[in-house]
Amino acid sequence: MPFLLVLVMAVVVVVLVMRASGAPGRSSGGRRPSRPRPARAARPLAPDDDPEFLRELERRARRDDGSPA
Repeated sequence: MPFLLVLVMAVVVVVLVMRASGAPGRSSGGRRPSRPRPARAARPLAPDDDPEFLRELERRARRDDGSPA
């Protein structure tokens, strides 16, 4: 019986601590939802994903292809 009482008290303490810390839960608790963050501009992850890099590479290849200019 004492073990059950300790378990119930532990659950109550955890719930109270979570509510006090503002951890997300089922109820909103009267708080307004936060505004969504603006999306950041998508950046290429690698040079071969960057269209500007590919254009510059193509331009250099045409210029340096060994043919007389």
